[in-house]
Amino acid sequence: MKKKSLIRRFLLLVLVKIPVAFLLLTFLWVLLLKWIPPVATPLMVQRAIEYRTDEDFKTRYKWVSYDKISADMARAVIASEDNLFFDHDGFDRKAIRQAAQDRKAGKTSRGGSSISQQTAKNVFCTHRRDFIRKGFETYFTFLIEWLWGKERILEVYLNVAEMGKGIYGVQAAANQYWDKSASEITRRQACLLAACLPSPLKRSPVKPGDYVSRQANTISSRINSLTYPDWVYHK
Repeated sequence: MKKKSLIRRFLLLVLVKIPVAFLLLTFLWVLLLKWIPPVATPLMVQRAIEYRTDEDFKTRYKWVSYDKISADMARAVIASEDNLFFDHDGFDRKAIRQAAQDRKAGKTSRGGSSISQQTAKNVFCTHRRDFIRKGFETYFTFLIEWLWGKERILEVYLNVAEMGKGIYGVQAAANQYWDKSASEITRRQACLLAACLPSPLKRSPVKPGDYVSRQANTISSRINSLTYPDWVYHK
């Protein structure tokens, strides 16, 4: 009987108490970040460890509210990363299917991750490539779509996205690259930053090669073909 009791308690702990505690804690965590800026992200910590022997490395991260970020920057990342950002529930299924087909065919692809998924990964997950991390990313994507909404998701994304070595967010990038604030970024600069987002450690918005320049031109053209809600323009 004692053995059966121990087994029941163990199963109760593993199957009920731990999952319920996880759901409650993560719900409160995401809810809190609806109003409070993240102090740091797992990627910031990871990069700091990776570059711990680099004396020139410094983490640059300064949060600014969405109304202090150029609307051109918001439009550029949507045109570059997630054309259907305002229409999907956090997952661009068409892009996911296309990315899977490209990988199967051995082609390069920008990937199928939406801005919502990238935000969830940046704020709540490590950047390991495995199914466990992807599962957490999916879970947190559902939560932020439900609790935050599109404007907050975009605000967080623009503040925490990696935009260079030790550079996180538009404010830090604008200051580091052009000695200006996020609100002063021009359309061309926004498109160059967006073009660098898939590989921010290898590409530079201030010394763009031919590929980055072409991508920036493509993004700029795509901006005009998309429709944005008024709040994107701070209205």
